[in-house]
Amino acid sequence: MLSYPDFKQKQIVFAFVSRGDKLFFRNDNIIIKNEDGIRHQSSAYRLFALFIVGNMSITTGLLQRAKRFGFSVFLMTHSFRLYGSLISGIEGNFLLRGKQYAYKSDVIARYLVENKIDHQIEQLKKRRDKSMPLSDAINQLKRYHESIAGNQPDAQNLLGIEGSASKLYFKHMFDNINWKGREPRAKRDITNVLLDIGYTLLFHMIDALLNIYGFDTYKGVYHKEFYQRKSLVTDIMEPFRPWIDARIRKAYNLGQVDPVDFIKINGQYTLSYKASKPYVSLLLEEIIKQKEVMFVFVQRYYRAFMKELPIEQYPNLKGGRVC
Repeated sequence: MLSYPDFKQKQIVFAFVSRGDKLFFRNDNIIIKNEDGIRHQSSAYRLFALFIVGNMSITTGLLQRAKRFGFSVFLMTHSFRLYGSLISGIEGNFLLRGKQYAYKSDVIARYLVENKIDHQIEQLKKRRDKSMPLSDAINQLKRYHESIAGNQPDAQNLLGIEGSASKLYFKHMFDNINWKGREPRAKRDITNVLLDIGYTLLFHMIDALLNIYGFDTYKGVYHKEFYQRKSLVTDIMEPFRPWIDARIRKAYNLGQVDPVDFIKINGQYTLSYKASKPYVSLLLEEIIKQKEVMFVFVQRYYRAFMKELPIEQYPNLKGGRVC
């Protein structure tokens, strides 16, 4: 069980459960137990959100008390896919959604890409031995960042800048392996498979966090909107992607990636089901480690968006913290 405090002393609890676990209430405390005893207990008065990851038995008492005490419940698979929720208080946040539907500017899109490039630069700067090509790449990424602030490109031109920056960044992020580059969902090599897995896990976490506040996750501010595409989730996860990249690089350096675990079929790689657990676990651990930062970022983003604050007052990801 993992719990993370909110600024107002509310808690976000992540319960990783298995079949046989049961959730119930006793004296206004939420309790999760199995045949070996109590695994987790916390006061319902302090709960902000409860994430149940995995399969377990729940009772109607959970739903009744969630409404009574004002906390949200999210049901997720072991891969963090959100498949059910009971959102307390703000599921009818029509004021937020009205602002979403009325928003037409590219300002937030530029802000999110700037945050992403900032984080890419931070990850590359962590390298102990900086070669001249790496230093040049960092400086070029800074110029891409400055061009966004200076030229204020529209969404289409912004995509071009982001693409150029990411191509350069990936070249140096994975210079420890023989890698041709990022090809989303193409699965033409092991690294792209691992990136797809990590980004999928990250996507589901951001999806759940946005749902806490009642966002329409299909209404984006940067990526184009398509039927059944959660564009806002894709938007908000952009600054956090480098955490996944860095963890995969580390896995290669530690010898945690074994080519025999991957199967190539019709030119595409896939991860063997039997060998998948260690890879999913190491990526999940990274997301869990950074979960509080993501929560605070989404929380402050929500407050800034609702108050229609200038973009300078939106949250920024700096040094692994939200500023």
